[in-house]
Amino acid sequence: MAELNSANNKLSSREQRDLDIEIQFLEGVVRRDRQYVEALQLLGDDYTRRGRFEDGLQVDRRLARLCPEDPLVHYNLACSFSLTEEFRKAAHALRKALQSGYRDFEHLRRDSDLEPLRQTDLYSAIEQEIVELEAETD
Repeated sequence: MAELNSANNKLSSREQRDLDIEIQFLEGVVRRDRQYVEALQLLGDDYTRRGRFEDGLQVDRRLARLCPEDPLVHYNLACSFSLTEEFRKAAHALRKALQSGYRDFEHLRRDSDLEPLRQTDLYSAIEQEIVELEAETD
């Protein structure tokens, strides 16, 4: 999350204010329709951009219940767990994303949200799984 933390620090006060307004709007939308997947996805992204990782995690958990087979939902959940330093859960969610069909390996390897997870021993086994999946697609 180093990139997002630095991105959050690089937000101007106007950008922070605009992001806060968007968050408030999306929170209202989601209160009216708790299953509005697109609004939840935007809200989760905005929380993360604002550095509100626990709030983003709660949104990603809800999305995982609403979209249990969506690989991107599980990937984002892995990112949220990584950012909140719940590394076993991050590894589990990332494996679920891979099993569900997530294949953007280049992005996965450079995504700053996963950097905390990549610094753990748990990640080396996942990297091996990724290498095997890449070999299958070649």
